[in-house]
Amino acid sequence: MAEEAAVLLQAAALDSIPHGFGTAMGGVSTGKVAGLQCGFGAEDHDSNVAENRRRVIAATLPSASLATPYQVHSAEAVIVEAPWSHENRPRADAVVTAVPQLLLGIVTADCAPVLLADAQAGVVAAAHAGWRGATGGILEATVAAMEQAGARPSRIVAAIGPCIAQASYEVDEAFRANFSAADDRFFAEGHGGHWQFDLPAFCAARLHAAGVTQVSDCAEDTYSQPDRFYSYRRATHLGEATYGRQISVIGLHQSA
Repeated sequence: MAEEAAVLLQAAALDSIPHGFGTAMGGVSTGKVAGLQCGFGAEDHDSNVAENRRRVIAATLPSASLATPYQVHSAEAVIVEAPWSHENRPRADAVVTAVPQLLLGIVTADCAPVLLADAQAGVVAAAHAGWRGATGGILEATVAAMEQAGARPSRIVAAIGPCIAQASYEVDEAFRANFSAADDRFFAEGHGGHWQFDLPAFCAARLHAAGVTQVSDCAEDTYSQPDRFYSYRRATHLGEATYGRQISVIGLHQSA
């Protein structure tokens, strides 16, 4: 029987760069996290995670090494020059490289995966932007690290992948208090004193403020599509004991 390939979404703006936004489709995990589950700590077998990640590499940049950080909802971006072991992952929420055949990855389950590239400079990055990281400056830190590696903000193309959409992201006043009055435009009035927060638009605005003018949004809602994506909030609302994570990756071809 032929192996089922990993199903990854592409961003037209990054068409010259090996990349992919992960889904829940095309993997070997079973149970509540069935499919292309690529996160450790999801009550999934490590062997399943390893196989699913292998399929993602094969579908994106065959024979590449994969580097993923230990994500902590921080504003820490690190420049990667060589792959590391799982045990020695840096605690960070964005990874940047100019090294060919080194695939960068971050996992998400409602937070926004953001893939960035300056094709002319040969610099790429992957960022994990939940509301906490985004307000803390993870996207600005990612752009700054890319500049350190040789990129220019005016040349950077950024694509925001599948994440929780505004219609699915109900928040209360305590959540809104984490934002300034200038961010009011990212909140739509909801029911019973609640609000609907627009995470992808907020991320796009932070990228624009950092000098990135080319920003696209795939407009895919993780919460409302259980057959296609994992979602932390959906799993929580359903009272499920665990939830899966999709992986988003980006890298560079070997120079000719």
